[in-house]
Amino acid sequence: MDDAGSTVERVVKLPGQGRTVVWDSPGPPGASTLVLVHGATMTAELNWSGVFPVLGRHFRVLAFDQRGHGRGLDCAGGYRLEQCADDVAGLAAVLGIQRLIVVGYSMGGLIAQLCWRRHPRLTAGLVLCATARSIAGLQWARWVTLMMPSLMVPAVVAETGSLPWMAGLRADLIGTHLLDQDLDRAARDWALGQMRRTPLLTAVSAVSAVYAFSSHDWIGGVDVPTAAIITRHDRVVSAARQRRLAAAVPGALVYEIDGEHDVFLTAPDRFAAALRSACQAICFDGITTGLRC
Repeated sequence: MDDAGSTVERVVKLPGQGRTVVWDSPGPPGASTLVLVHGATMTAELNWSGVFPVLGRHFRVLAFDQRGHGRGLDCAGGYRLEQCADDVAGLAAVLGIQRLIVVGYSMGGLIAQLCWRRHPRLTAGLVLCATARSIAGLQWARWVTLMMPSLMVPAVVAETGSLPWMAGLRADLIGTHLLDQDLDRAARDWALGQMRRTPLLTAVSAVSAVYAFSSHDWIGGVDVPTAAIITRHDRVVSAARQRRLAAAVPGALVYEIDGEHDVFLTAPDRFAAALRSACQAICFDGITTGLRC
């Protein structure tokens, strides 16, 4: 990952789950811990490399590829966002971290919500970026979900070696729809290269899990400091949906920035500044309300 020189890349074994690569920036002594959770078809490097140097000056920062993505844990069977949330808790346990702030982008925002629900003692705060309570009905996600049945059979055949070309299909085939059409050529090529680290079938399965997710019935119970970063011009997860998520969380702070769903690529400095402010506000709020983060 292209980040601050103090960042360490390490292989971490999660008991009973396997090994994953974790980027760990220690931050200043006594700093609060952030874990950054990326979106579907992405990698930690793609989603977060632009913010690591900024956040690392103030916090301990952890990031790792989600299941089936990049160098993440193996993804067998159907994709489960709950399992991804449990991976965050498993990593914290291995590293001896008792409290952390979960920062999630797009699909990662859904996983962050699940971290609070499934691991409330671990989750000291939430920063929810370009995400919502549900994305059911969004055209892009619906199209990918409809692809699932047609991909399943050829994928099984590919595993036997009869259709070796199928194994070569990668997440960039659908991930390209997350990128702004005006993104410059070099940045687009790099982003698509990152997406090619993930098999297409895994990406489709992840998007299908995202499409099925809803926190409408329980998100109003969030009792930790929360901030939402809203991407005003987002054509993947509309700003209106993002605002409804923020409104549903009691006391959530809102940071709106100009940008599309790939603002972390098109305007990394703008995104990093908003994210730093949100995380600092969460920590301050957590301390003043007696929640040590």
